[in-house]
Amino acid sequence: MKLPFEDLLIGSEPEIIVNPYSGHSATLTPEAVAVYDLIKGAEAIGSHQIVRDGLDWFRENYPEEFYILLD
Repeated sequence: MKLPFEDLLIGSEPEIIVNPYSGHSATLTPEAVAVYDLIKGAEAIGSHQIVRDGLDWFRENYPEEFYILLD
């Protein structure tokens, strides 16, 4: 699967991410963690296009995790 952004720092292990609002969690691959972190950072600084591109990628590649963590 093609990542939506270049130059992402990608870890080597899956991570459990917890939705801070619902308390539900999902295990993400290192690539998905990198995109998730970018989305959250972009939300914090108001980079709406990066958020949209990241959310679109999550919907397409990780739909279950998208609805747990980002919907």
